[in-house]
Amino acid sequence: MAIVLLLLAGLFWAASAGNFTEDFDLTWGDGRAQILDDGELLTLSLDQISGSGFQSKKEYLFGNINMQLKLVPGNSSGTVATYYLASNESTWDEIDFAFVGNLSGDPYVVHTNVLTQGEGNREQQFYLWFDPTEDFHTYSFFWNPQRIIFAVDGSPIRVFKNLGSSIGVSYPKSQPMRLYASLCSAQDLAASGGFVETDWSQAPFNASFQNFDANESCVWSSGASSCNSSTPWLSDQLDSASQERLRWIQNNYMIYNYCSDVDRFPQGLPPECDVV
Repeated sequence: MAIVLLLLAGLFWAASAGNFTEDFDLTWGDGRAQILDDGELLTLSLDQISGSGFQSKKEYLFGNINMQLKLVPGNSSGTVATYYLASNESTWDEIDFAFVGNLSGDPYVVHTNVLTQGEGNREQQFYLWFDPTEDFHTYSFFWNPQRIIFAVDGSPIRVFKNLGSSIGVSYPKSQPMRLYASLCSAQDLAASGGFVETDWSQAPFNASFQNFDANESCVWSSGASSCNSSTPWLSDQLDSASQERLRWIQNNYMIYNYCSDVDRFPQGLPPECDVV
């Protein structure tokens, strides 16, 4: 079955959106993370002392996971908002969105990565085609045994396929993951030239989250999944219109692709880069 344009199942969930009080734990920040509006809104704050973060109470092994975010406005350089799935094993799996702050007026950079067995180096980065600080926008992970799709407002921006271990490409398919989010400083990276240093006179920095939805997901509990082999979306893929949209976004908004970075991989690009 194809995912009909464009991941539509993830766009119209407001009536069944989760409740942050029921679905998440505030894990760090000493009060800088807050659940408001009877569980409908979660805010994270960052100042010079600390950032903040939260994690899901449930673990998932495959799913269609959506969240609406409003990112740090104004001069947000030196800040990073993260939204990602991760397992808790020593050789962990992880699927990442990270949103790199900017000088006022510059575009936000969306950083994506996939880690398996603790190894990543699969970054792709994009500019957004809108201002993500003015309103909430939807950021989605669609993850099944065949592929991981990153999407923004229902438009796919990246696909990472399960190509099988025969060509030496691992895929996250056996470790259940929790959903995490944080707002933190990238000051160490700024000191090494990776970012503009944080202007702490703008603090506190704030990001907001709403309308979490993981209704089409496989919850992992007591060593078993809530899904079975007949769960239909476990074999879904992008339809032709969504594939065309994916190509358009990558042609117009991708600013970094590890599969094009020959300087980084002088012994040859990773094997998945040769597979269309």
